Amino acid sequence: ESDGTARRYHWHSENITSFIEKPHTGINGISRGRILNLTDSEAAENRKGILDISHTDSIDVMKDFSRLILPAHHDVQASDVDLKRLGALLYITREQQPQNFEDLLMLEGVGPRTMQSLALVSEVIHGAPSRFSDPARFSFAHGGKDGHPFPVPVNVYDESISILRKGIEKSKLGNSDKLNTLNKLHQIVTKAEKDFTPDFDIQEVIEEERQNSWRFGGKTVMGDAQKPSPPKPIQLSLF
Repeated sequence: ESDGTARRYHWHSENITSFIEKPHTGINGISRGRILNLTDSEAAENRKGILDISHTDSIDVMKDFSRLILPAHHDVQASDVDLKRLGALLYITREQQPQNFEDLLMLEGVGPRTMQSLALVSEVIHGAPSRFSDPARFSFAHGGKDGHPFPVPVNVYDESISILRKGIEKSKLGNSDKLNTLNKLHQIVTKAEKDFTPDFDIQEVIEEERQNSWRFGGKTVMGDAQKPSPPKPIQLSLF
């Protein structure tokens, strides 16, 4: 709208086999960055989803949309998170450590930060639908590319993927111990919630993650997380 321009397509239909999938051989013009191209072959599932929505009763669609309403703030706040669930998870992964649980010996050697991510990943895999009522909690697995609630810990991200990949590969060979361990991790955290009383400041947890982000290869779209500067010594004045 700012400069009054619009995208215009000229069709030459001699060799067109489909107007829906890859009808053009190229786009000529000034690059405006990445664009949404629903005619791409990789967008087939997106097109199907749009078609399914168009065939769904409008009342059902509006019910789904009503569940997508987000708070009018971008930062993660205590009101967005079930503190009992998050607190129990942090307690198990940071303080208890897996070596204290015979069932989790398959994850022995995995650090507390990766364990925190795996616990949330295992909940996505094994958790009941009722446990997704506070989706903001899952941002504590791998952060956000915009730095909210903290930069993406790339090293932790990669280690989580590696553990899952190895677990899947081994399960194909008949050894599903590692994948079963993730389920046990979810069960242990869920059990700990029953007697857990949250008594912590979520902003302190977020600040701790941000301070340590550089240790885990933290990144955002703005760049790498930087090691925090040491606090400046306080100079007392004599006058």
